[in-house]
Amino acid sequence: MIDRQSPVPVYYQIEQYLKKLIDQKQLKAGEQIPTERELTERFQVSRMTVRQALSNLVNAGVLIRIKGKGTFISGDQKIEKQLNSVNGFSEDMRLRGLNPTSKLLEFKKVLADERTSRFLGLDVGDPIFIIKRIRRANHESLAIDTSFVPSAIVPNLTAADMEHSLYDYFEQKLGFAIDHAEQSFEAVLVSKKEAELLEIPENLPILLIGRLTFSRSGERLEYTQSLYRADRYKFTLSIPRR
Repeated sequence: MIDRQSPVPVYYQIEQYLKKLIDQKQLKAGEQIPTERELTERFQVSRMTVRQALSNLVNAGVLIRIKGKGTFISGDQKIEKQLNSVNGFSEDMRLRGLNPTSKLLEFKKVLADERTSRFLGLDVGDPIFIIKRIRRANHESLAIDTSFVPSAIVPNLTAADMEHSLYDYFEQKLGFAIDHAEQSFEAVLVSKKEAELLEIPENLPILLIGRLTFSRSGERLEYTQSLYRADRYKFTLSIPRR
């Protein structure tokens, strides 16, 4: 099982062994794998070696860690998101046959600072809503969204409304037609608090995406900063040659 005379690192041999079991269907999607302690005894290696192997498989999307429950075989490949379509998180998940849910972390009305007012085309000090949510699909935490919305556009917005899609609220309750969005992308390291919320190891790289959404009539509806798990997402874009 483990060749201690091999120049191949032991943690990598453990990774390949677990991958082989998955390929051969001896370990199946959604199945919980043995604990670190059990794997340490099975392979007769240090817990640090086992932890490194499992962390690499989690980062590769082969395994999923669920806080308080254990480590499981991933049932999905990375979620592929098209960048040339303006879909909200809930829409994306429903299109994939997944059940989207949100946990509201923060909902408050504040006065826009210089940076936020610049994005939303407001004056400094204009009232805005800040909405922070964990976005989940089939109970797996995938992203953290922090949205900034002009109060003038959604004067009657409540925390209860945020149990559902913000885009649905714009379109179905307010009658706005969402037209397009401007987006920015960068890689950042997840903080300790964010890692706890996303149920991933601390200091992993994650994707920070800023999105400014416009209505068909030109209103700036929201500016959102989203932290996406890099182990569960990949983004694609079709670029025409002009």
